Amino acid sequence: MNVLSLGPLQLGDPMLTAGVVVLLLVVITVWQMVEIVDAYNRGALTVFGEYRKLLEPGLNIVPPFVSRVHTFDMRTQTIDVPSQEAITRDNSPVTADAVIYIRVMDAKRAFLEVENYERAVSNLAQTTLRAVIGDMELDDTLSRREMINERIRTELDEPTDEWGIRVESVEVREVTPSQGVKGAMEEQTSAERRRRAMILEAQGERRSAVERAEGNKQSEIIRAQGEKQSQILEAQGDSISTVLRAKSAESMGERAIIDKGMETLEQIGGSESTTFVLPQELTSMVGRYGKHLSGSDVRVDGQELESLEFDEETRELIGLDDIAEIIGEIEQTEMDVEAMEQEAQAIKEGEDMGGETEAAAEATDIEPDVDLGDESGSDR
Repeated sequence: MNVLSLGPLQLGDPMLTAGVVVLLLVVITVWQMVEIVDAYNRGALTVFGEYRKLLEPGLNIVPPFVSRVHTFDMRTQTIDVPSQEAITRDNSPVTADAVIYIRVMDAKRAFLEVENYERAVSNLAQTTLRAVIGDMELDDTLSRREMINERIRTELDEPTDEWGIRVESVEVREVTPSQGVKGAMEEQTSAERRRRAMILEAQGERRSAVERAEGNKQSEIIRAQGEKQSQILEAQGDSISTVLRAKSAESMGERAIIDKGMETLEQIGGSESTTFVLPQELTSMVGRYGKHLSGSDVRVDGQELESLEFDEETRELIGLDDIAEIIGEIEQTEMDVEAMEQEAQAIKEGEDMGGETEAAAEATDIEPDVDLGDESGSDR
């Protein structure tokens, strides 16, 4: 048998074999003594199965061959909760799933108090989800997700605190009713929408009727007010017209008497007599009419007495212009002044004629002598 020679030692030499074995043991021992922990992890060290301590991130020296290190991730972890079938309080079957966010707060308790904290939290979340949904109405499970999330998180807090785990958040991703319940809900939704549409339509019609009634009411009020104003104005117009007609009739009656008297005076003036006998009613009416024309007797302006003047409306109302025309016509009547003077002189000389003149003057309360103006025929 040939043995490979390596200088003073040979390959089959027992010394060489023992050295190699010792070197291998040293390398393995060093490897076993060194434990490297990542920055986001913690390590639970056990020696001969006994818990010793938590290894911090970095290089750690542990007893070789008899120690074990259990690593825990200290970051937030996500756990999916499988879909769970549950029955709500109103006996409606639904299917729900969720997601849970947890974090290891105490690696020692997570190592010593629970075998597998992720599986334990997942199973606890499943049962809690079914219990919470079973305690709610179907409408609440579909519309009140935040309340479901808060109740599940509250239910998980107490047991997970004992395990050194904190439940940061719970989110229910979907709650799905059964197909029959979906069909009933769709019909209910359709019926509800039809009901709302009918209500809105009825409200619109009622509002329209109210608006029309209000408009008709306002229109009737305005029409009634217009008719009232029209009647008031018509009544006022009738009243004014009646008063004006009465005044006009009164004025025209007096004017007719005056006109007739003036015509008679004109006829008398055309005769040879110089004595005029006027009825008391005519003289009184002429005086009152003249006073009515001026509004008062006279007014004083220095040394003179002047008559007052009227505005156009008053002159038209009492017929002042017409009277002025009548008086003007009388003034324009030519009279035989000389003949009247001779006749008056003859009457003064006769006694019988004088007595009759005095009697007539006493009967009419008018002076028997009338002064006549110049040849133009105007009276003073």
